[in-house]
Amino acid sequence: MEWSEIQADWKALETVILDKWGRLTQDNIYDIAGKREILLEKLQQIYGINKQEANQQINAFAQSVQEIKHH
Repeated sequence: MEWSEIQADWKALETVILDKWGRLTQDNIYDIAGKREILLEKLQQIYGINKQEANQQINAFAQSVQEIKHH
């Protein structure tokens, strides 16, 4: 799934995002506003993971959203 689609649906995906990354706060969701790079930074900061791991999680999330939308 193109990240632009996730960004466009960011508000609608809020519950899914918070289920995936429970340590993110409502303020984090607002700050990220669908921007992939900010999500990447927040995941690294909050979860203490490296950039590669954060990217893998974001890619898996994008894939799961795509699967949900196409079923």
